[in-house]
Order: sequence, then structure tokens, then C-alpha cells
Amino acid sequence: MSSADTALTPSPALAEFDRTTSRWGQLTMGAALLFSLAAPFYLLFTTDLGITSGMIWTAYLTVGAAFFVLWFVEPITYYPVLGPAAMYQAFMIGNIANKLLPSALVAQAAIGAKAGTKRGEFAALMAICGAAMVHVVSMLLFVGVLGTWLVSIVPADVIDVARLYIFPAIIGGVLVQLIVTMKQPRVTVIAVVVAAVVLFVLVPAVPALAKPATGIVVLVTATLAWFLRSRSATVTPTTLVN
Repeated sequence: MSSADTALTPSPALAEFDRTTSRWGQLTMGAALLFSLAAPFYLLFTTDLGITSGMIWTAYLTVGAAFFVLWFVEPITYYPVLGPAAMYQAFMIGNIANKLLPSALVAQAAIGAKAGTKRGEFAALMAICGAAMVHVVSMLLFVGVLGTWLVSIVPADVIDVARLYIFPAIIGGVLVQLIVTMKQPRVTVIAVVVAAVVLFVLVPAVPALAKPATGIVVLVTATLAWFLRSRSATVTPTTLVN
């Protein structure tokens, strides 16, 4: 076996890590789903709240119509950066776009790990662990202990500004970090052009496409990036394992 073949072959430890991650990830995600449904099912079957199956399906379809695009877009978007192990963590914890993904990108950039490699996957994994710990501690302190007092002393104008600008500021920072980390100027230009066309041309022309606009941008960008990508770059074993 050549050295290139050896580099491309995962070690037994990494293979066992992937198998264990997949097994326990599926089990914990399934358990989380059951726990999340336990309270609604308890209220539905053991109390007399007047809830009918028609009401449940109406609520489900309403939510699905609003968010079904994200059910497909988010896993496809996050997977190349996070990898399988961190994906299980991220979807169990939540706040992926504004907390976990930035943490993973910063960790990968700090150690020079490329997304899509094992080194990048482990960096994202540990970054999400750290982000989750910081989140829990800060929630306990600033919400559980000091929450009411902090809200009472913060001016209403500051709260209004925070509601308007904090989320866009976080997403903007994530976008810049992702562009710098990926170092794909051609794909970046394609994504910006597609997003601008969809936002300023397609959605005003067809307002019904406002909700699935994110999914349209992702799918069109991915398709164009595949066909218009640079063909000169070569993939080496070192790149794959990093």
C-alpha cells in the first residue's frame, strides 16, 4: 500500500470514534425527541383541555409551512463545517447560527484546521463543548440569579436597540469569519450575487417566495458553485486528514 493510500485510510481509533458517535448520537437524539414530546402527549391524553387531533395537525402544518426549508437547509449548511459528531451536539443544544457555529469557526481558525477534515471536526467538537459550558454558567448567573435585577436597570432604549441589531451583528460576524476561513473568493462572489438577486429581484416580484428564499439561495448557490468552481485545485491526502 502506498503512502497516499495509508494517509487516506482512517485509523482504527478514528473509525471506532465515528461508529461510537453515530450510535450514541442517534440514541441521544431519539431520547431527546421522546422527552420533548412527553409533556404535550401527557397533556393531550391525561387532561381535558379540549385539544383535538385537527387542532394538532393544523398547528403542525402551520409551523411546518414556516420552517420546513430550514429543516433541509440547516443540516446541509452546517455539516461541512461541524462534521458528524459536532452536528449531534449542535442540534441537541440549539442556537447554532449565533453561538455554536461561530465558536467552531473561531476554534478552527485559531489552530489552522480546515473545515471538512478530522482536525477541523475535533476542533468544532471541543469548541461546542466550551460554548455549551459558558452558556449554561452565564444563563445560571445572568438569568437565573441576576436576570430580574439586570432587566430593571437597563434602559428601555438600550433593550430596543439590542433587539434590533444584536442578531444581525452576530450573523454578520459569522459570515465574515466563514469567508475568511473557507478562502473561496469565487464561491463567496456567487453567494453574494445570488442572495442579492433573490432578495431584491425575485422576492419583490414573487412575494410568496419570501419564506423559502433562504432555501432557494442555498440550493442555487451550491449548484452554481459546483459548476463554476475552480478546477485547478487538487486534493491531497494531507488536505483530507489535515
